[in-house]
Amino acid sequence: MIAHPKTASAVHHHGEQDTIVYAASGHGAVISDNGNTRQELSPGDFALIPAWTEHQEVNDGDEEVTWIITRSGSEPVVVNLEGWGGNTKN
Repeated sequence: MIAHPKTASAVHHHGEQDTIVYAASGHGAVISDNGNTRQELSPGDFALIPAWTEHQEVNDGDEEVTWIITRSGSEPVVVNLEGWGGNTKN
């Protein structure tokens, strides 16, 4: 995944799939816990996002962020939400 500068994903989860993120380049963050927890990721860092965890990927910086992402399922699952709290987007 490449995140351009000053961008953020929608708040979302990946259903029953665990997600592992490896930060290949740039500096970004994973926001979770209803927006209250921020895990900074620098090159070489890993993050584990457990199944059903609402989260958001953020690049607040001025450079692109490259993350390598793998999930526990064979088919991709992304459920975008209307903010924190579980309301799904249509």
